[in-house]
Amino acid sequence: MTATTELPTRKDEAWRYSAVEKLRAGDLDAVRQIDVAAGDSAREIILVSDENSGETEIHRLKVNVGENARFEIFGVIASADYARLEVEVTLAKGAHFELGGITVGGRDTVREFVTRVVHAEPEGTSNQTVRSVHWGQGTGSFLGSIDVVRHAQKTDAAQDFKGLLLEKGATVNAVPQLEIFADDVKCAHGATVGQLDESARFYMAARGLPPELSRRLLVQAFIGDALVSLDDEGEQERLLRAALDKLDRHL
Repeated sequence: MTATTELPTRKDEAWRYSAVEKLRAGDLDAVRQIDVAAGDSAREIILVSDENSGETEIHRLKVNVGENARFEIFGVIASADYARLEVEVTLAKGAHFELGGITVGGRDTVREFVTRVVHAEPEGTSNQTVRSVHWGQGTGSFLGSIDVVRHAQKTDAAQDFKGLLLEKGATVNAVPQLEIFADDVKCAHGATVGQLDESARFYMAARGLPPELSRRLLVQAFIGDALVSLDDEGEQERLLRAALDKLDRHL
């Protein structure tokens, strides 16, 4: 008989903003293992959209990235009442991890990225960029942990989160956590939450752009930051379109 993973509560740090009441037995049993061999590269594209999601959508990945290897994951969470992408990455010497994530949503939906990046060897690098746009009572969250072990010198790790609230009542959360035991490292994180730039909207309106188009262009530029490192134009367009399709229904 297969044991079922015990469901978490909001008392668990990694689930404090989650819609844990929507979890059911078995939702957390599946963890996909990915191993990237030394010198190789791999990419995952995860899209949670109206076409492929249920009420609850959970993706859990555990990734080992070999020496001088590269792993990228780009994701858009644009559907499901509760959706979560959870990634744990362990980096060998000289390995790189790249994350680009977007959450969008309204009503009372909850959509989140949760990451733990372990720099287990020297000279590893990681970069995480997440953008969240929400309205209504929607919630978007990014919980990102970076762990640098004692001998992982020359580590270079960064997180960048920005949230955009289109209406009062929406919420975005950013919880960066850095645990660093090496002393020759570069680790940075930034988190900002705000509303649309009114001066930019005024500038665009003064040049004849209608308000709806102005808002759309500003939001497109905002979320596009998360996909800058994706060098596949077709996939970049597909992910961006999925996010904008959801936004267009609101804008």
